[in-house]
Amino acid sequence: MVDLPLVVGVDGSHHSLQAVDWAVDAAARHAVPLRLIHASLWQRYEGIPAADPARPWELIRDEEIAASAAERARRGGPDVKVCAEVLPEDPVAALLRAGRDASGLVTGSRGRGGLAALLLGSVSLAVAARASCPVTVVRGGEPNRRGAFGRIVLGVGETAGPSAATRFAFREAEVSGRTLEAVRAWRAPAGEVTDDLLLEGDPVRAHWARAERTLDHALRAPERDHPEVTVDRETVEGTARKALLHAAATADLLVLGARRGHGHAVGLELGRIAHAALHHAPCPVVIVPERV
Repeated sequence: MVDLPLVVGVDGSHHSLQAVDWAVDAAARHAVPLRLIHASLWQRYEGIPAADPARPWELIRDEEIAASAAERARRGGPDVKVCAEVLPEDPVAALLRAGRDASGLVTGSRGRGGLAALLLGSVSLAVAARASCPVTVVRGGEPNRRGAFGRIVLGVGETAGPSAATRFAFREAEVSGRTLEAVRAWRAPAGEVTDDLLLEGDPVRAHWARAERTLDHALRAPERDHPEVTVDRETVEGTARKALLHAAATADLLVLGARRGHGHAVGLELGRIAHAALHHAPCPVVIVPERV
């Protein structure tokens, strides 16, 4: 895995250049090469005469976008090995295929096309929902993107043990020297009767205790494997969406898991919390596939 590149989707937009800047730092931390991909379907369009039929203007434009991004990456990380490619295909398909042999995928939060006004670009959303490797969508304020807070926030869901997202967050905290804050939200619906309630007596205490146990089960093994990582545990009463977005306001990274099925269902389940974070988080968001 250490030799697999970090792949970045570039399209010349301001947001994709922010993704390049973020990815350069990440590639340097993990000592992996950087692969920049600009994918376009320009070869399918005809009817516009080219000054040089062997080199259509669309190809010249796309090569300039890729070369400019590569030059920016080399200036930002002179020790990072950088390559750039122009691929004549659908951007989502190209990035998903590249992600099969990558340590991760990185995209900007918006693109250049007609969907740029959306909170999250269609390419980034599709890649985050379907990729087989971790996907980082670079968004949020400049202090968050450059890592000014020294904090990584991990959303802990229902789990019987450490998830792929949890292990990813610990590795990232270890490599970057950042504090890891593990957040588990909980609620006590009125009138609910559970085994925990029968044992604890107080519904609020029962749900809080369950959240504490969930955190303990999720973090026990990774804490043992990464003893140098400083871990803060937070059990928050309320919705997971609200708790995570609040914690992410002063974070460099928000790490979440997303379930991935098999067969025809592969990559179709992103989850409401991950979807909300990708659209609204005030910092970069990493979606880590969880196989089910």
